[in-house]
Amino acid sequence: MPFDSFSLSNTSDSGLWVQNRTDTCGLFAMAEETPEGLTLRTKGEEGEEQGEEEEYSDTTDAKPDRKGRFLLFGSKKTKDGQTRDLGSSADSHYRIVSPGLQYKMSHPRVGKCIIINNKNFDERTGMNVRNGTDRDAGELSKCFKNLGFDVRVFNDQTCEKMERLLREVSQEDHSNSSCFACILLSHGEEGMIYGTDGAMPIKTMTSLFRGDMCKSLVGKPKLFFIQACRGSEFDDGIQTDSGPPNETETDANPRHKIPVEADFLFAYSTVPGYYSWRNPGRGSWFVQALCNVLNEYGKQLEIMQILTRVNYMVATSFESWSEDPRFSEKKQIPCVVSMLTKELYFN
Repeated sequence: MPFDSFSLSNTSDSGLWVQNRTDTCGLFAMAEETPEGLTLRTKGEEGEEQGEEEEYSDTTDAKPDRKGRFLLFGSKKTKDGQTRDLGSSADSHYRIVSPGLQYKMSHPRVGKCIIINNKNFDERTGMNVRNGTDRDAGELSKCFKNLGFDVRVFNDQTCEKMERLLREVSQEDHSNSSCFACILLSHGEEGMIYGTDGAMPIKTMTSLFRGDMCKSLVGKPKLFFIQACRGSEFDDGIQTDSGPPNETETDANPRHKIPVEADFLFAYSTVPGYYSWRNPGRGSWFVQALCNVLNEYGKQLEIMQILTRVNYMVATSFESWSEDPRFSEKKQIPCVVSMLTKELYFN
């Protein structure tokens, strides 16, 4: 399968240049962390180095063939003899509706969405500029606004500012909100997230929204999306024989105890111990996939269905490339940790 290649201007002196393998285009990305001493350059179709003046194009992403990928019910002839595509019909989407097992989303507000977008870091941290993260923040802001969230974006926050910001949000009255979302875009390690001045435990921030700390969100979904590395390992992937597919609810009753850690969902860009890849022009692999699925199915599918499709897209549509074979053809798989107690639909 041929892959086109495009050169990029020098957006960072720290990342791994990689190629995102799709059927019709070549993309380049960088890891959130960088092995020391690694120098990579882009390569053209014939293997020759490309000049920096040639620019990549954001229009080259290939949109998946929805009909081929999600057609599950075939076709059927109507009374007048015409063939009707059941895969695209509203009648073909069946689901068992059980209001008692779904979160109530009929409050006056969907809820607040806090996006912390850390791009520039103090020199003493040893962390490089996260080129491409502004694209992530912008796309995520649009996606969550479309879902009805009140989105607030905060750029380049220190550890102290991140904790203070989320503490203030946790102390607000969320009684008229259906849920809460927080998105962290930064460098990271396992269990840690970087402010501009250093690292801090992710749990320091998420624990502020526990049931015993934020009473107005008790029984409501609290969603955390985390784009950051969780280690320094690479996923080599493995060949597979399988090809692409043919394609009257109330809030929690305070008289009943529920675990203080209940109703959280953590969507990590990668599994523990591994790098997370980011494209300097298009943003991170995880955020690209998340926004793609949310734009298509955010108001149709349940949150775990959405994130499962995100997993599939990241796992199958992205692959690294470099001149150094040690860092070529690497893969990534997001990781979802759910303590949700009900189904969550944004419609």
